[in-house]
Amino acid sequence: MKGNSEEKLMKTYWMRSAFQKNKASSKSTLIASLFFCLLPLLFLAAWIDLAKYACFSSQKALQNNPSNSDLQFPLNCSIWNQTNTCPEYYPTSYKPSNPNPLLNPKCPEFFRWIHEDLRPWRETGITTEMVEKARKTAHFRLVILDGKIYVEKFRQSIQTRALFTMWGILQLMRWYPGKLPDLELMFDCDDRPVIQAKHFRRPDSGPPPLFRYCSDWKSLDIVFPDWSFWGWAETNIKPWRIVLKDMREGNKKTKWEDRVPYAYWRGNPNVCPWRADLMKCNVTDKNDWNTRLYVQDWGKEAKIGYKQSNVADQCTHRYKIYIEGWAWSVSEKYILACDSPTLLMTPRWHDFFIRGMIPQQHYWPVRDNDKCKSLKFAVDYGNNHTQKAKAIGEAGSSFIHNDLKMENVYDYIFHLLNEYAKLFKYKPTIPPNAMELCAEAMACPSYGIWKEFMELSLEKSPSNSIPCTMPPPYEPQELKSFIDAKVKSTKEVEGWENEYWEKQIKNK
Repeated sequence: MKGNSEEKLMKTYWMRSAFQKNKASSKSTLIASLFFCLLPLLFLAAWIDLAKYACFSSQKALQNNPSNSDLQFPLNCSIWNQTNTCPEYYPTSYKPSNPNPLLNPKCPEFFRWIHEDLRPWRETGITTEMVEKARKTAHFRLVILDGKIYVEKFRQSIQTRALFTMWGILQLMRWYPGKLPDLELMFDCDDRPVIQAKHFRRPDSGPPPLFRYCSDWKSLDIVFPDWSFWGWAETNIKPWRIVLKDMREGNKKTKWEDRVPYAYWRGNPNVCPWRADLMKCNVTDKNDWNTRLYVQDWGKEAKIGYKQSNVADQCTHRYKIYIEGWAWSVSEKYILACDSPTLLMTPRWHDFFIRGMIPQQHYWPVRDNDKCKSLKFAVDYGNNHTQKAKAIGEAGSSFIHNDLKMENVYDYIFHLLNEYAKLFKYKPTIPPNAMELCAEAMACPSYGIWKEFMELSLEKSPSNSIPCTMPPPYEPQELKSFIDAKVKSTKEVEGWENEYWEKQIKNK
């Protein structure tokens, strides 16, 4: 049933007649827009400030009001339903209360990886030929031109990944209206990276710039925040702002010292061999590897209303296990946010923020090739060094709640796209098969939990501040030292682990 609903939603979104290049005449659209904006105001004029809500004066109101958050621009489905065109009530620029970049906070350190991800194009720039080469596996092309978004769809993504990725970029445009430059990008919503660096070692090889949710050290795919920041409807995980608030409250329910003194994991073990291997570490009558592992059956969960799937209710154990799935896993940020040390299985892939996290400071590294013994040692070590274990859990959680708050997610996307656009050697144009995208075009025809999550994650007003200040690129030696320190910290843990098991053997 759920699959049919997703298919219907995507058909509604991609194929509806509203997405036609030939719009209604601008004159009739303007008349209709003014009519629907003014009609309710005639009844409310006695007690509502018209300047805040009339669509034709929204820009003036924005400039006169010291706080953008005082202005609210909710979805205007009445205009959309009448005209099937994107309404023009939302500000096209904004006046931040703190426009001075010198007083602006510095972006988190992991933003520096934006420079590294775009380094393959620093010398050559980005040409239209390079972008077209990225079309091979892309799900959609997105163009930003003169402050508007246009999308050309190539193929359907898993579930509604593409839908909510586009929705997220739309919210960025509402958060920072008029701030993004013209650009064109290709986006692949599948899991694993595909642009292998070994094929583009020559200076003039021109790798295709392809955006996706994760990459690895062998690939050139450009990492981008995943769709679930605006809600993962298929698993009933709400938008990130709401989840963070719920998890802060969930963390207060049980002090770390009073949590179950084992390592917890809940997930689908059938997506890859290493997760199936993890299940061998579960507690049995013969062995206790200090783990408590549970299989997540999403089909069953859907039938019972996701009662066992609320991530805010899963901060009950002293330790949380993170293990990748078919590629990087969306579960990562939820696991790290629990105030419990994350036992992070040796990763193969990275998302946009994990490269800024440090072993023994934000998480505890665990061997992927000897899972059970490594997990048992990690829990024993933590239970015998409780102050250090608690500090790691708090530091990792603080990173997620502060450095990865939704405002910083938007700032990361802004700086990524802004730096990306600086590399362009051509001016993008609207592709013949592209359709204009706006919040009403996506949310108004939607239904059910998908529409609910769009409404929950809708940015109703521009930000009161400018984006955080982008940190400079790493110097080569600085980057090498940073990576070497992470490797050294991981090796140190492995050394302690080896000593632990050598003592266990001697004491038998």
